[in-house]
Amino acid sequence: MTIEERIAALQQNISLVSTVGSEFIDKVYKRLGSLGYAITESDDWAISFAIQKVENNIKNSCNVTSIPDGLNQEAIDMICGEFLFLKKQSGKLEGFNLDAALKSVQAGDTTVTFAVGQGSMTPEQRLDALLSYLITKGRGEFACYRKIKW
Repeated sequence: MTIEERIAALQQNISLVSTVGSEFIDKVYKRLGSLGYAITESDDWAISFAIQKVENNIKNSCNVTSIPDGLNQEAIDMICGEFLFLKKQSGKLEGFNLDAALKSVQAGDTTVTFAVGQGSMTPEQRLDALLSYLITKGRGEFACYRKIKW
């Protein structure tokens, strides 16, 4: 099954509970690839779960009905972080090029560079730092999109 077919199937599966489209899901897949993770068909359900989890978190935090356009990049990074964290915690994080992913992460005008090689951090510490960055990055921007609950 091609990546486009998998994205279409994933979109169809989550369309009842999610407001994200296939273009958004495609960006999630591309971001995971840019981080050095080789996506397999068995990852589709876990990615779907991460998308729904992050989407619900943003919608509940901001009291909105869909992810605001201005939070798409943050949502994508949070989804990738949640997915990779789940894979790591379950001991199933395979096909992940840690050194390629952890040298530098750039999102918009923010760049985070991690120590590589003989640095003071072990590979697992660098991975944990990356996951923490992805999961928490951009939460401060939620305030721009919050609506008051009555």
